[in-house]
Amino acid sequence: MKKKVLVSSCLLGEKCRYNGSGEEDAYVLEYIKDMEVYPVCPEVMGGMSTPRSPCEIYKGRVVSKVGEDTTDYFESGANMVVDLAKQEGIDLAVFKSCSPSCGCGQIYDGTFNGILIHGDGICVKKLKENGIQVINNEELKKEV
Repeated sequence: MKKKVLVSSCLLGEKCRYNGSGEEDAYVLEYIKDMEVYPVCPEVMGGMSTPRSPCEIYKGRVVSKVGEDTTDYFESGANMVVDLAKQEGIDLAVFKSCSPSCGCGQIYDGTFNGILIHGDGICVKKLKENGIQVINNEELKKEV
């Protein structure tokens, strides 16, 4: 049976990033080639548009660069991803590094100054709480 993996849709080239871009990642594509892939974008699933104002986590809340509290969108999308993971028996998630949803190990500090801090995005936290292994695309480059 094939391993089941969630993958950030933007890493598969889907134009769902905050700036309307996607960034197909050759390392991710190689890594998942023999797996059953479930593309997800927690932000879009939670109701955010593309493009959208960039967001970062600050003091436990997700805020946009223009000052809007977008936490509810992020929480909603994360819950949908966790539900999908449970329903489909997902083994692993390969997510976009540094994202306020999908960042694993490092996220931006909430000041919109490009400063990285230790932490996980909203969706990653929820997946880990539910026992699902998450790696980011930058870690994957080191493994492949």
